[in-house]
Amino acid sequence: ELNKDRFVLTFILLNPGPSALENELIKKNIKVKRIKYSGKKDMPFSFIRVFFILLFDHPDVIHAHLFDSCLISIPAGFIAGIKKRIYTRHNAVYHLEEYPHMVKYDRMINRLSTDIVAISNNVKEILIKEENVYPSKIKFIPHGFRLEEFENISESRTEALKIKYQCKGRYPVIGVISRYIGWKGIQYIIPAFEELLKIYPNALLMLANANGDYRLEIHKLLENIPPDNFIEIPFEEDLFALYKLFDVFVHTPIKAQSEAFGQTYIEALASGIPSVFTLSGIACEFIEDKRNAMVVDYKNSDAIYTAIVELLNNKNLVETITNNGNEDVWNGFQLNKMISSLEELYEG
Repeated sequence: ELNKDRFVLTFILLNPGPSALENELIKKNIKVKRIKYSGKKDMPFSFIRVFFILLFDHPDVIHAHLFDSCLISIPAGFIAGIKKRIYTRHNAVYHLEEYPHMVKYDRMINRLSTDIVAISNNVKEILIKEENVYPSKIKFIPHGFRLEEFENISESRTEALKIKYQCKGRYPVIGVISRYIGWKGIQYIIPAFEELLKIYPNALLMLANANGDYRLEIHKLLENIPPDNFIEIPFEEDLFALYKLFDVFVHTPIKAQSEAFGQTYIEALASGIPSVFTLSGIACEFIEDKRNAMVVDYKNSDAIYTAIVELLNNKNLVETITNNGNEDVWNGFQLNKMISSLEELYEG
C-alpha cells in the first residue's frame, strides 16, 4: 500500500525456508532476500548476512518486526551506518515478567533504534516507565486492517468451514482465537463453557491457534468437557470466514498489560460477532461494557459465563454492541491510517 512514487520496498526474511509471505511478495514483484534462520544458533551467521546486505544496499530506512529480527537488524544497521532504524514493539510485559534476563537486549535495541513504533498506549507506557525510553523516540501507530475483508464473506466459504469442522447445527458456537499461553486467560474460559453446557448441551467450543507452552494445563481443563463439545484448530488460513462460525467470541487476557495490542479485539468487532472481553492492550483505549462488547473482570469464569448467557438471550443488546463495535473499528483501525502514519515516519 505504500506510495510507489515515494518508496522502494525490499524485504529481508529470516526463515528456515520459503513461506506464504515470501510467495505473496514475489507475486507482487517486491524484492525479497531470505536468510535461512531456524533459531538462536543461526544468529551470528544471520547477523553477518544482514550486515553486508545493509552495507552494500544501504537503504535509507530499515524497519524491523519481532524480537530476533530486531536483535539482528538494528545493531547491524547501526554498524552499517543506516541513518533511520525503526522497530515495531510487538510485546508488552512479556520479557519483564517471563524472561527478565532478556530485558537488557530490549534496552539495547531501544538505544540503537532511532524510532520505536508503539502499537498501543500500553506499549508506550511500558517503554517509557519500565525501559526509560525517551518519549520523543516513540511513535504511536496502531495496527491497521483491510476491514472490508471481514465483511465480504461468501456463504460458500463459511459452509466449507462448517463442513471441515463438523459444526453444522451446533448452537451456540463459542469462539476463541488465542495461542495456549497462560496470560491469554483461556483457563478461565473453559470452566465458563463447562457451566454453559448445563443449559446448552449442544454448545461447541472452538479453540483456534491451539498451540503454545500452556498446552498441558489447557488439556487438563478440557478433560472436563465432552470430546464432542470442543474442537482444537492449530491453524486456519481463512481466518475471516472462521469468525463467521461463532455465535459469541471470547478473549480474556489476565491483566491490562498482557497484550501489546490484541488484533483479535479488532477482528471480532469487524466481523460483527458479539464478544466478551477483558480489557488489555488496545482494548483499554476504546472497548466499553455493553456499548461495543461485554467487559468482564480478569480471571473470572463466573463473569465470563454470565456475559455469554446474557448475549445469547438479549437480541437488542447484541444488535447495539455489534453495530457500535463495527463503527468503532472503522473509525480507528483502517489500513490507510496506518500506512499514512508509516509514510510520514519513513520520510521524517
